[in-house]
Amino acid sequence: VVLLLSADFWTVKNITGRLLVGLRWWNYIDDDGQSHWVYESKKGRVNAQEQRIFWLALVLFPMIWGLFFMVALFGFKFRWLVLVFIAIILNGANLYGYIKCNYGSSTNLNSAASDFVRRQVFRNAFDFISRPSQPPTTNASGIV
Repeated sequence: VVLLLSADFWTVKNITGRLLVGLRWWNYIDDDGQSHWVYESKKGRVNAQEQRIFWLALVLFPMIWGLFFMVALFGFKFRWLVLVFIAIILNGANLYGYIKCNYGSSTNLNSAASDFVRRQVFRNAFDFISRPSQPPTTNASGIV
């Protein structure tokens, strides 16, 4: 499944986005060792139907993997969480890259609101993991 997720990431990033919506993104490292992200948007003839399908799939699949995350977490299937994390990271990276391409790299997508939400999610996840389990409490009557 991880190999299929990797193939999906590569295909969407390098082929599908360029052909369907005219967007492309990548990273390169210059001679000084600095990392540079490049976001391209090709203005031209793009089919509206294909563009709608592309964006729908690009947004829908991270949401589906998020649902799988909730099922695995609350179902205590922790082995599946690794797979779900990999899927969310790969699909989220494609979504982030194409949003940057579509709206331009000059716009700041990391607004204060999204940073706040990200911090709260990580804080809640860390608190949930680090919280010690407490034994069930009993009443004075002996009923649990």
